[in-house]
Amino acid sequence: MPKIRLGKGLAAAMALAVIAAVSLVVWLVALEAGKRRALAALDQELSVLARAVEGGIERFRYLPAIVARDRRILDALASPESGSVAAANAYLKAVRKDSHADELFVMALDGDTIAASNHDEPTSFMGQNYRFRPYFQDALATGTGRYYAVGATTGIPGYFLSSAIRDGERVIGVAIVKVDMGGMEQSWIDGRSILGVADADGVIFLTGHAPWKYRPLHALSDEALSDIAVTRKYDGVDLGTASPIFPGTTALPETARVEGEDARRLVRQVRIEPDGWRLLGFASLAPIHASALLMALLAALAGMLVAGAALYMLQRRQLISAKLHAHAELERRVDERTVELNREIEDRRRAEDELREAQASLIQAAKLAALGRMSAAIVHEVSQPLAAMENTLASTGLLASRGESEAVAGKVRAARDLVRRIQRTVKLLKSFARNEPARLEPVDADKAMAIALELAAPRAADDGTAMTLRPPVQPAMVMANATRLEQVILNLIVNALDAVRNMPDAKVELWTETEDDAVRLFVRDNGSGIPEHLRDRIAEPFFTTKVTGEGLGLGLSISRAILDEFGGRMDFETGTGGGCTFRIILPAIGQQSRREAAE
Repeated sequence: MPKIRLGKGLAAAMALAVIAAVSLVVWLVALEAGKRRALAALDQELSVLARAVEGGIERFRYLPAIVARDRRILDALASPESGSVAAANAYLKAVRKDSHADELFVMALDGDTIAASNHDEPTSFMGQNYRFRPYFQDALATGTGRYYAVGATTGIPGYFLSSAIRDGERVIGVAIVKVDMGGMEQSWIDGRSILGVADADGVIFLTGHAPWKYRPLHALSDEALSDIAVTRKYDGVDLGTASPIFPGTTALPETARVEGEDARRLVRQVRIEPDGWRLLGFASLAPIHASALLMALLAALAGMLVAGAALYMLQRRQLISAKLHAHAELERRVDERTVELNREIEDRRRAEDELREAQASLIQAAKLAALGRMSAAIVHEVSQPLAAMENTLASTGLLASRGESEAVAGKVRAARDLVRRIQRTVKLLKSFARNEPARLEPVDADKAMAIALELAAPRAADDGTAMTLRPPVQPAMVMANATRLEQVILNLIVNALDAVRNMPDAKVELWTETEDDAVRLFVRDNGSGIPEHLRDRIAEPFFTTKVTGEGLGLGLSISRAILDEFGGRMDFETGTGGGCTFRIILPAIGQQSRREAAE
């Protein structure tokens, strides 16, 4: 078994090594392919932008020559003191509006500006001398000029195009158009790539990346710094202290790190002629790295899926076999447990049936025991009317022999009353002693109290105990079994009679009380009460305070079991001056119906 585990572990390690190697190769290939695609896209973007830069300048190339041939410009140069200057200014302003150039102005041979499109603005070029600008000097020397610089008057950078103004063959001045390239620069700010235009000296003057504005790519030579200072190309910018973007080298790197970014960027450039400019693009490598990493992760995932599938196929047969064995074992145990449960259910059902039969027998025995305890009084209750009926019949015979028919009829009626009295007593005893199923039905609690009282009346009469039943204040209907409720009440009455036996002024009192949700039945005696140390045991089965032979101690226990079937309960309290009050509490019939409906 250890060898098998070692083999599986070695196979897993080899699979992981293969997956890692494949993932690394995929990452490298995807990274290189991503770089090639990014470089191609960057080259295409730079090519398009370079043509856009050139086109943005060249569309104004014709304008200086047009201005140089206009008669109003020639007149202004010929007679600067006359009203021709105003006409030239108006013309230049109109041309600026129509052509969307930034500014147009005309310089005399000494470099002074004699006409300008902004002649009426605070930053007017009128009277300014720009002879130091290369675009002025080149126009005088070659006929045309072009130069990018920061405006010496406005401080606004722009591209200056110039053309010599001729009167015949003689040069009399220079016409200049200033082109604003700021709009193009603004469009680069939110692009995916960082873009910038560097002049022939390597100074970036157009860029969407603000920290690079007017910074050299490499360290500037003293000659370049001197030339920039003389021409005031970047007026107001101290290039001597500006840090190079790529210090320590004069070549453009293939990749570069931009301040504030973790990932490096690919670097490409294209030339913009004839100024010797370079349009630079910096494309981020972060998306390329992320894409390569994703491809590597997908390759690793695919490898893991393949390895997992292979492992699954290897273990599937063993797992199926183990599951079949476990299923068979489970079925065997379930069958065994089912047999045991069926046996237990049958035993429990048999025990419950026996318990119900025993309980019914105990209840019937308790009823018969109660009747037995009152047998002497019951016999007296029957024998009395029998003796009276015997005397009545003897008197009836005597009266009949005398022919006193009216007296005979009276004696017959008296005998009939005595027979009815005996029948009522026997009927009560027969009904109480009947052993029948306990069906729940609406029962009048006051009527049950009266029947139990009537059954116990002979015993109370023999003992000399006064028993009273208070008249009902309101109906006291409960859901119970009449015979068993009478049995419970009779048991409490008999216990009360036992408690007051041989006591002077013995009393037993019964009454009912009805509240919103319950009916309470009370049996009170004025006996000696229940001792405190016996109160917790009074309802225990086979516990009794009577002498041996007078009771089994099952009366209160059975009574509580009967009341439980009715959804009721029983309690008692002993008075401070003696005596005991037992209380039966049953749900009123309305409350009982609601409770059964809820169940």
